[in-house]
Amino acid sequence: MKLTNKIEAILYLKGEPVSLNQLALYADCQRSQANEAIVELIAEYGHRESALEIVETSAGYSLQLRTSYQGLIQSLLPAELSTSLLRTLAAIALKQTILQSELIELRGSSAYQHVQELISLGFVKKKSAGRSFELSITDKFHQYFEIDQLPEI
Repeated sequence: MKLTNKIEAILYLKGEPVSLNQLALYADCQRSQANEAIVELIAEYGHRESALEIVETSAGYSLQLRTSYQGLIQSLLPAELSTSLLRTLAAIALKQTILQSELIELRGSSAYQHVQELISLGFVKKKSAGRSFELSITDKFHQYFEIDQLPEI
């Protein structure tokens, strides 16, 4: 197994910065060999037209997405949802369609902010329904939570 490939695999699997000493330990090689391999990898990634790059940080070396591809993160990676946000989303999902005024009665006034956040994340859509809004879940909700169908309540 080629040392540069092994170090590349280590950086990929760790998913966080790895010091040169740790790289040598994980790759079962000398520190100087790990240093040569990481320098070679950095040069290789520098010449490739790849979406990935290897960077050195104060915490070590890291395999990461190039800055020009950072916009994809928002649309493709799972969002971190707080417990209260998840509860608001669950209330909307279980009702399948709910008036915002009804949701506010169930969840309290903080649900206004939750609704805005869930819309911006793409999990909820709203349409005008008289003096309130009708809220429902989107296809992104189904994809994210891998739920094809919700139970009727």
